[in-house]
Amino acid sequence: MRAVLTFVGRTLAWLVILGAVAVLLVAVVVPRVAGATPYTVLTGSMAPAYPPGTLVVVRPVDPGDLQIGDVVTVQLESGKDTVVTHRISAISYELDGDVVFETKGDANATPDAELRLPVQIRGEVWYAVPYLGYVSTALTGGQRQWIVTAIAVGLIGYAAWMFFSAWRGRRSAQPDDDASPSERQSELSPPRSP
Repeated sequence: MRAVLTFVGRTLAWLVILGAVAVLLVAVVVPRVAGATPYTVLTGSMAPAYPPGTLVVVRPVDPGDLQIGDVVTVQLESGKDTVVTHRISAISYELDGDVVFETKGDANATPDAELRLPVQIRGEVWYAVPYLGYVSTALTGGQRQWIVTAIAVGLIGYAAWMFFSAWRGRRSAQPDDDASPSERQSELSPPRSP
């Protein structure tokens, strides 16, 4: 029974570890390596595809490659940090030849009031993870960094403990090299009765 509980405990521990690693990869590592930026959807304007609390990871894109139907994150005003993630509903050209994008939230009845210039486009949605944005929103940048570091240290510590425990178990199971062959034999087999 104890062996079964140990197996179940280790399996659950590894599942938690793998889950934590997957969340870190999806939310932190992959976006940084790929040059993408994670954002949290705060409103229901893109429901049901991206409900509030969804973490959307946006990667840079050449505005010339965008098409109607692409979901993009755009600045509400050029040069300002406030952004919105909406779908491109139309692409048109101004009289001077500049391209402009009309965007609209999937749940909104009308397109956004302002047309978006290519310079306002932060990127195209690469992937999204429901509910993970709530965690990102609840934590400050410093708290996120601390949690990532703590999880990484915890995972490394747990892995080291597992390796040490396995090494120690194997070491104690090995016969003593200093013992004579007859002593080793007596360690390995039960004594004979006279």
